[in-house]
Amino acid sequence: MESKELLKLQNGSDIRGVACEGVEGENVNLTPLASNVIAQSFAAWLSKKTGKALSSLKVGVGRDSRITGEALAKAVAAGLSSCGVSVIDCGLDTTPAMFMSIVFDQTKFDGSIMITASHLPFNRNGLKFFDKDGGLEHEDITAILEGAAGLSEKSASGSPETFDLISLYANHLVKTIKDGITADKSEKPLSGLKIVVDAGNGAGGFFVSKILDLLGADTAGSQFLEPDGTFPNHIPNPENAKAMESIQSAVLKNKADLGLIFDTDVDRMSAVFPDGTEVNRDAIIALAAAILAPQYPGSTIITDSVTSDRLTRFLEKDLGLKHHCFKRGYKNVINECKRLNAEGIVSPLAMETSGHGALKDNFYLDDGAFLAVKIVIALANARAQGKALSSLIEKLEPLVEAQEIRCKITVEDFAAYGDKVLAEFKARAGKAGLIMPKSYEGVRISFDDSEKKGWLLLRKSLHDPVMPLNIEGERAGDAKKILQEAEKLLTGFDKLAR
Repeated sequence: MESKELLKLQNGSDIRGVACEGVEGENVNLTPLASNVIAQSFAAWLSKKTGKALSSLKVGVGRDSRITGEALAKAVAAGLSSCGVSVIDCGLDTTPAMFMSIVFDQTKFDGSIMITASHLPFNRNGLKFFDKDGGLEHEDITAILEGAAGLSEKSASGSPETFDLISLYANHLVKTIKDGITADKSEKPLSGLKIVVDAGNGAGGFFVSKILDLLGADTAGSQFLEPDGTFPNHIPNPENAKAMESIQSAVLKNKADLGLIFDTDVDRMSAVFPDGTEVNRDAIIALAAAILAPQYPGSTIITDSVTSDRLTRFLEKDLGLKHHCFKRGYKNVINECKRLNAEGIVSPLAMETSGHGALKDNFYLDDGAFLAVKIVIALANARAQGKALSSLIEKLEPLVEAQEIRCKITVEDFAAYGDKVLAEFKARAGKAGLIMPKSYEGVRISFDDSEKKGWLLLRKSLHDPVMPLNIEGERAGDAKKILQEAEKLLTGFDKLAR
């Protein structure tokens, strides 16, 4: 395969592509052949980084429930084995578990590969790579894809060793819950709590059978726990409206104390309170921060750029923390969290509004199941004190109005045009005397007067010819007024289409 063809599979710090037919106009480009040669290149990359011979490397391979997962995992295993690498087939698994396979004493793999495309449609799939430092960086993926160019597909004799990684990972989470619940040190500390889970037919069903049930929770009403890569019920994505409506309905119908929803590979999650209130975007960040605040007073919370001013006020005024509103992209917020901690600035949490949440105390790993564990612990401890879990974020101001407008850039060099728009947008806002707080991505403007209250953020998409415009109004009608202000500032950009 040619380098140009392979590089089209790069999606930030992951690899993603079309893995099977089924969607009109989408041609297959992530084939077993591509997966095989990419795995060979990863083996060479890992050997160089670790200083170990290929024959000394141990690499785990896991997959989510996607219909192309088994075929791609087999191709990846063959590519690794053909290089002399010891391959461990971890079967159906989660992305966080595949990283933990490098950490656990029982495994201590040198690297791992997860076959997943997160929440994308059934015809997509991808590869995520890990070594001892966590997920690979953008430049690492580029190097691996370039190294795969020109390689031939190779087979390997025999079958790889198998290992039940998801059970080991689940046992780790069970112990974490037991250690974290202060009032009940029995074997069933979740007895009396009703918790429903929506796994979206992804890989998250284990959270019920291997964790909550073992600890005594009543999980009746949990849904879509069976792996099914056609995703027949809803998109396994906590940001999807239909998915959230589904878990909200399950919570209300079953009178649950908590609802949990995971994406396909369980590196993201959101929650639902007993009254059906969805806890996602700003609210899930606020809840995670409130749980961590007593242990890390005065610390810094890292978020992506589209979080709200109301979240900033909650973090700083109500929790006494600092809010560092950084860039979009889960690797961006994680790397910023690592950087600050390395400099001595305590930052226990890096989290995107998408539900990617990484804790300093959990290897900076964006782990939806671990975050769910922290919430379950908080629920049990709140119950012991006669409180509701929702009390942790009761001072977070409610969302009134919010919208995202994705403006398409209609020129070939969309990145340069986007930069031009941002520069002029900022200059015009400055001339108009508008308030522009420090922004690490795009241009953010805050409004706080009698006419309108709220904020907007104009930025470039990470990968696409699009400029998202995020707007939030703090009172009814404010969002419309802020949009009108944005339209004035964007006058004359005829290559920007709504």
